Amino acid sequence: MADPTFAHVPRHVAIIMDGNGRWAQQRGLPRVEGHRRGVETVRKTIETARDFGIEYLTLYAFSVENWRRPEDEVGALMNLLEYFLKKETKTLIKNRVRLRTIGRTQDLPAKVRRELDRTIEATADFTEHTLVLALNYGSRTEVVDAAQSFAAAVQSGEISPDDKSWEAFARRLYTHDIPDPDLVIRTSGETRVSNFLLLQAAYAEFVFLPSFWPDFSRDEFAQAIEEFNRRERRFGRTGDQLTAAAAPVSGAS
Repeated sequence: MADPTFAHVPRHVAIIMDGNGRWAQQRGLPRVEGHRRGVETVRKTIETARDFGIEYLTLYAFSVENWRRPEDEVGALMNLLEYFLKKETKTLIKNRVRLRTIGRTQDLPAKVRRELDRTIEATADFTEHTLVLALNYGSRTEVVDAAQSFAAAVQSGEISPDDKSWEAFARRLYTHDIPDPDLVIRTSGETRVSNFLLLQAAYAEFVFLPSFWPDFSRDEFAQAIEEFNRRERRFGRTGDQLTAAAAPVSGAS
């Protein structure tokens, strides 16, 4: 089936990949098998985002809260991340996809950090498409880190204490050089944001899908973008103002 043609393609799509464990449990499988299948969905989703012309794709891969899970499950997730990086780096290079991370990655296991550094370095020169992995990420933690950085900059004289602009603070976020998401997708039927990009997604459109992450398909990705196109994004303005701004100027030469 040919890919659909969208009126507008979101520049940045962020996805909360949820439901791996429940997908496995419904099939009488161990939770780790759901995570393994989820890794395959990640690979397919990266390809789909590239084919659709999406510049930035952010995947919520491991939250700061996920450390609370059973030790064997956390270990399996770290092993799968290492496996993904080793297996998919060549594909990222072939498709000219740059890898970035957000979160306290310094707290990840050393073997995972080594693979992350290797892949980030190998893809650093690509600009057409960017894959952002949110690892050991939490929006509240990000705000704490940004506030600490901002305070240090004020103390050093780099920033004026009178600068209360959002732009000045946003430069201290993990995402300081990444555009805000236009569309946030969550799978598994849950309708929470789960401490994910709370500040950056202030004006994002949200689409919640019932399918578990291992079942997330190219067609569902397309349906989410089509839903995005049906939304009127006003950014604080009225619909009439948007209509007037879009109308052609009469008498223009």
